[in-house]
Amino acid sequence: MVNVNTVYQTVLALADKDKGGYITPQEFNLFAKHAQNEIFEQYFYDLNQFKRVPGNQSDYADAVGIIQDKINAFVVAKTFNAGSSYALPPDFYRISLVSVDGNTAEKTDREQQENYKPALLAPTKSRPIFYLFGQGFIVKPAADSQVYMSYIKRPLAANWTYVVSQNAKKPLYNASAADHRHFELHSSEEKNLIHKILQLAGISTKDFNTAQFANAEEVKSIQQEKS
Repeated sequence: MVNVNTVYQTVLALADKDKGGYITPQEFNLFAKHAQNEIFEQYFYDLNQFKRVPGNQSDYADAVGIIQDKINAFVVAKTFNAGSSYALPPDFYRISLVSVDGNTAEKTDREQQENYKPALLAPTKSRPIFYLFGQGFIVKPAADSQVYMSYIKRPLAANWTYVVSQNAKKPLYNASAADHRHFELHSSEEKNLIHKILQLAGISTKDFNTAQFANAEEVKSIQQEKS
């Protein structure tokens, strides 16, 4: 978890230092959501890239493990009753595993399922299949008792909440608000979040000095992480 107030106050300080102007809570929350999603989706690209490195991969083993640990924090399990068609959860991002009545299902797609029509290839209770369809997924054959799904959820958007005081010139942080939320990313992502939000803030205000500064710091961090 990354503290949303720490990120916001750091972004404000850096933007003001570089004369980038004040960033409202509404703007910050919008930029924060975009930045968090970008970092989250980058995990899967980086993981795929590291796993495809040819030859001796011992140097990349730690990197793969670190990324996988960050992704595992978003793995959620859900159980469905008997049937064949199910709706995906609202926070769904990717499926990790589906099992039908205790048997692991093979993932396919709607078009490829036609390949399972011959009797020898047809899905059975011990060899079920599943595929995504619209906002849901289908299992074949239908489950007699239950379907278990392990999936990766999207991180919930961070929300810097505040109260308006007559004495204060700026909104005051309110961590007790019902809709308050910290970033769901690993604590090591604090620096990356700050850099990405600063970039967005600089672009929004057309303050390219702030954007360039944040971009340079982000590149530096990436180089340090991959060196």
